[in-house]
Amino acid sequence: MTQIDLANRDGLPDALRVLLQQYPRDMWESHSNFDGLTRFWLERHLMFRRALAQWQDDTCGFLDKGRDPRAHGQMTARIGGFLINELHGHHHIEDAHYFPVLAQAEARLAHGFELLEADHHALDAQLSALTEAANTHLRALQDKGADQNASAGAMLAKLDGFERFLDRHLVDEEELVVPTILHHALKF
Repeated sequence: MTQIDLANRDGLPDALRVLLQQYPRDMWESHSNFDGLTRFWLERHLMFRRALAQWQDDTCGFLDKGRDPRAHGQMTARIGGFLINELHGHHHIEDAHYFPVLAQAEARLAHGFELLEADHHALDAQLSALTEAANTHLRALQDKGADQNASAGAMLAKLDGFERFLDRHLVDEEELVVPTILHHALKF
């Protein structure tokens, strides 16, 4: 049995993969119902993955190579604020607009869109913990007596844990949303 909560699942349950079987990932972009908004939405997901990787890389550079604390702090504030704020906004739009339309169009998968919305709540808790770790690290960077490596390590641990959550959610979301859009020729 597939776990359905974000922390424990390794993919969508088979019952939610029915359209994915009809519309596998490798044919999405060539499908006649694949439009600019769908491409934009997938690009946003890629942007989230890249921003997270950039934040992780910069933090590793600070820990391993002695990256300048000031430049690292600026990068942490900029990329961290960007990623966290953009994810909150993205999830709000999906929950308020896209998921209800998708669930109505494909009633068999309504539970899947509820699952994705529940993921957003789980991700909110992760984002709050990540925000706190980043703020703690930024304060440590301002305090010459603070253990800046310890705060960077704690933040990196949160980033690494968040990466698994985020990737699992994004993959599952893509595999539920895109086939539904393609199947029903939805336009938003």
